[in-house]
Amino acid sequence: MLVNSGLEASARQTPDREALVCGTRRLTYRELNDAANRVADGLRQLGVGRGDRVVVHLENSVEAVLTIFGALKAGAVFVPVNPTVKADKLLYLLNDCEASVLVSDRRALPVVTDAVSKCGALNAVVLVGECTGDIGIERHPIVWFAALASTEPPADAADRRRPIDQDLAALIYTSGSTGRGKGVMLTHANMVAAASSIQDYLRNTPNDVILDVLPLSFDYGLYQIFLAFNAGARLVLERSFAYPTALLDLMVREGVTALPIVPMIAALLLKLDLGAYELRSLRYVTNTGAALPTAHINTLRERLPHVRIFSMYGLTECKRVSYLDPAEIDARPGSVGKAMSNVEVYLVDEAGRRMDHGIGELVVRGSNVMQGYWRSPEDTARVLKPGLLPGERVLHTGDIFRIDDDGFMYFQSRTDDVIKSRGQKVSPREIENVLHAIPGVAEAAVIGVPDPVLGEAIKAFVTVTRSSPLTEQDVLRQCAQALEDFMVPKWVEIVDALPRTGSGKVARKALGRPVLP
Repeated sequence: MLVNSGLEASARQTPDREALVCGTRRLTYRELNDAANRVADGLRQLGVGRGDRVVVHLENSVEAVLTIFGALKAGAVFVPVNPTVKADKLLYLLNDCEASVLVSDRRALPVVTDAVSKCGALNAVVLVGECTGDIGIERHPIVWFAALASTEPPADAADRRRPIDQDLAALIYTSGSTGRGKGVMLTHANMVAAASSIQDYLRNTPNDVILDVLPLSFDYGLYQIFLAFNAGARLVLERSFAYPTALLDLMVREGVTALPIVPMIAALLLKLDLGAYELRSLRYVTNTGAALPTAHINTLRERLPHVRIFSMYGLTECKRVSYLDPAEIDARPGSVGKAMSNVEVYLVDEAGRRMDHGIGELVVRGSNVMQGYWRSPEDTARVLKPGLLPGERVLHTGDIFRIDDDGFMYFQSRTDDVIKSRGQKVSPREIENVLHAIPGVAEAAVIGVPDPVLGEAIKAFVTVTRSSPLTEQDVLRQCAQALEDFMVPKWVEIVDALPRTGSGKVARKALGRPVLP
């Protein structure tokens, strides 16, 4: 089965059902699938063939969805890129994946021009926007998306070879320790396996309406397309959650049943009076990317008692690993549940010995695990290591987990986030949970900073709700009451906002360091 098979099946079975809503545009499954076919034919006429890379440098839009499925139907590999990326990084990505075609927006033309003028491998640049004849980029022809999407199929269309599920479907770049992204190689089989296992517990149906405000360059946002189209559901695609009240109004109008969020969105939602909106249609909320604080989960449950809340864990290298059944929230606060179907997890200690419970690095087995990092065999070998069965490779996540005797998983920290203070290993997550439970704290992040006496001292950054009178001393005092002495932060800084990565995670490395006394 291919990633695009869900869209094609829904177009056959329910051609007149609405598939995609984006702003004022509404497309049925027939319209969406037909348009994706035309984009595929247009890409082929630009020389895109099986295995070639098509970079999707677009905001959430109809054109972004059509480019993704057009590339897949052409047998190509789509490469989603954050639309806010700067020229030097765009150039790096284009060169690294040896892109055949770049699809971007006319409004991003200064960035695109700067990048592609130094990139010689592209066949063409496709621009979304008003067609004009006064744009040119040295050495690279410009094609307008409207023309690409109007391409007539060639006479020999019936003879085209379809890819198989072992072919690459996507290259998704994830941040690297060097600052240069690594391309996660995902086959059709990897992505279909991940989507199928997620569908097993979310139980999407044609009656679902999924609101996706997460960028399609973020795999959590990307997979909402596949979950919706595989189920024959309706996807409501928005560019961001920047205007929460407008999006809540949209949820009411569209009868949204499913809302994927990250902690930043949860913090914004909890600042609003959710009772003022008729959200009876909302069936579930999911969270991943970073753990949703237990205090936020409990508050969401109080305000939306009819909604099931799924805490989940995953990483780009395998998409999704686990979920917590909403019925277990009270009994397992802070857990991200157990492995989803068709996935096996275990821990290894510092010597690489397997443990089924305790604390150690999480290892993942499953059909959803990536093939490796694009042209980075050394990086690949660091995370894909021999497993228990002959010939297999398993994913060493670099994440430290505790697994209890019943098999429930509790994230502790990234391997490189562990703070070593006073000779003790300290999990930032444990301190952050305490901080989030303090009334008035909206968000929190904890890091270690160099200290000549302690090795590393603990510093906490917090944002507070608008009307909160909390001071830094108040936060320190409550930490001292709730934490062991070696875990109490040495510093607390109240900030307006926490720095974020493109996918909405807290960018810990961007948090400032204090001037040591």
